[in-house]
Amino acid sequence: MARIAIGGLHHETNSFAPQPATMERFEEADGWPPLSRGAAMLANTAGANLAITGFIDAARAAGHALVPLVWANACPSGPVTRDAFERLAAMMLEDLAAAGPIDALFLDLHGAMVTEHLPDGEGELLRRLRRIAPDLPIVAALDLHANVSEAMVGLSDALVAYRTYPHIDLAATGAKCLPLLERLVAGRPLAKAHRKLDFLIPLPWQCTTIEPARTLYVLLDEVACDGVLSASICMGFPAADTPVAGPSVLVYADDPATAEAVAARLATAFREAEPRFMGRLWRPDEAVRHAQAHAGSRPVILADTQDNPGGGGSSDTTGLLEALIAARAEGAVLALLCDEEAARAAHAAGEGRILRGLALGGRHGPAGVRPVRGDFAVGRLGNGRFTATGPMYGGNRMDLGPMALLRPLAAPGVEIAVSSRRLQAADRAILHHLGVDPAAKRILALKSSVHFRADFEPLADEVLVVEAPGANVADPASLPFRHLPPGLRLRPALS
Repeated sequence: MARIAIGGLHHETNSFAPQPATMERFEEADGWPPLSRGAAMLANTAGANLAITGFIDAARAAGHALVPLVWANACPSGPVTRDAFERLAAMMLEDLAAAGPIDALFLDLHGAMVTEHLPDGEGELLRRLRRIAPDLPIVAALDLHANVSEAMVGLSDALVAYRTYPHIDLAATGAKCLPLLERLVAGRPLAKAHRKLDFLIPLPWQCTTIEPARTLYVLLDEVACDGVLSASICMGFPAADTPVAGPSVLVYADDPATAEAVAARLATAFREAEPRFMGRLWRPDEAVRHAQAHAGSRPVILADTQDNPGGGGSSDTTGLLEALIAARAEGAVLALLCDEEAARAAHAAGEGRILRGLALGGRHGPAGVRPVRGDFAVGRLGNGRFTATGPMYGGNRMDLGPMALLRPLAAPGVEIAVSSRRLQAADRAILHHLGVDPAAKRILALKSSVHFRADFEPLADEVLVVEAPGANVADPASLPFRHLPPGLRLRPALS
């Protein structure tokens, strides 16, 4: 039996998003648990689809003793503030130093954190941990969108990334880390190989349920031959303006030759798939017209990808909403629009009342985005506390603050699910909380890039990826990067 310290720090940084990740954002609950320290971590993450939870469950089943340190997450946004990073890192270092003799450390990390003062948040966290525990076996779970740096690889013993986008295997990834850590504790090191790719991939086309990523990830099982202990493909997060940006592959094996050979095979397959990382982006007005003309019995999904809060979007832009209202789209629901002021006004007014002259959304840009002004009927109200039920968020205890379902009088067939905290629309429970049956709608306008597919796509006849204004820009080539590594191309080459 080993004594294993556990902790985590999660943030996916969109360098161009308007809202920074302050300490307050890490302290509050939203779609994920709040900042948790010590025993509170075990209680707050229990039953959730999180890497930390999967590791805890596997380690307990194997009889290991666990020493919880700190776990924290903030919704994707602009860079993490210096204050937040330094306070969180200090907590983890303090708790590790106070943990007494331990045999290993498991970390639940994202891999695409940029702070106000550091280009590689995870690399710096590992560097500080190594200063106080230079020989401690360290294994970390990573997000599929990790921008893996040489520092991260060199300062850890193993990194294991999710294999699905939508991320339905978070807990499973945590569990996969345990055998690697046990091997290290037993004194058997891992050979490692890391290859970076030289092009950015737009988020909508990183989805592992569609090509080319679907076939690329199947290859991970094919290379799981004798001597290969773990293999990962990281797509990278394209909105992080950092010298460590870009996709990569990671392989851990019994010997260096095997690790290098398998990494080379994965990198070659990745490069061959490059021209197929593409798809159509629809204008809001044409997407709404197409959905209205759809004659099927099931909804059409309009993915408002550029306002996806899971990629740093503010979740309050109004481009797609304006198109739905202008077309008087019957049977349409938009989720989630984050506007705390509007939600509180709806609660103050009460169900069935009218909010006159409300300015809804559009508070955080980008340029040209404005609030939708008008009269809105207040439908169902909710406190924003419910348990998610879908494949990705399932088991998570949501806390989105006051929520309201609003209907513009100018287009009463359109419903808007309003929250007080940002969360991408990736779980049907979000709408059920406000009395909406998503299967009964004609149009589901969802502020999400890919995660919605896990729970909502089975309901729909068609999915259209919509290019309405927002901070989670679909085409990285349109972003004003300043810090990318030399030679990194801003989009996949088409041939």
